[in-house]
Amino acid sequence: MKINTKKMILYALFAALTAVFSQIAVPLPFTPVPVNLATLSVLLAGGILGAKGGAVSQTVYVLIGAVGVPVFSNFTGGFAKLAGPTGGYIAGYIAAAWLVGFLTSKRKKNLPNLILSMAAGILLCYMLGTAWFMILTKNTLLQSLTLCVIPFLIGDALKIAAAGFFVWKLKDKISVSQSE
Repeated sequence: MKINTKKMILYALFAALTAVFSQIAVPLPFTPVPVNLATLSVLLAGGILGAKGGAVSQTVYVLIGAVGVPVFSNFTGGFAKLAGPTGGYIAGYIAAAWLVGFLTSKRKKNLPNLILSMAAGILLCYMLGTAWFMILTKNTLLQSLTLCVIPFLIGDALKIAAAGFFVWKLKDKISVSQSE
């Protein structure tokens, strides 16, 4: 697998962007899942870097956090964070970025298609994260959705709209091969 310097820089940039956006967080008193901007970076990574590049950038982010670098929300890191109740959402970033990149490569990059692709990515992240949360906490699906999904829907809809707009505007400015 050959990765050129430009791609490596972009992958690292999006891993770093996710780390920075993870710190822009608001803890909610009723759930261990904070409101943060990390998913905005995940959506941008998939939309701009494509399936492979988006997944690579988020894998780098997750691995850096897993070894203890405090890149997760509230400057946390370590494998225990990934094994905890929010770990499924963090690991879901990889799958979400991949899915967004995959779907955007299959359709014309107009705003409605980008928004639909990003909504699918967020849905996948919700599914993986909520399943992991349920396994660890033994909560029901309804309890888990009430704690970990419903409070985030409006904010994530705004992030989807913003990411879709940015990718749509930048689609011709940053050329990363989508045939990866």
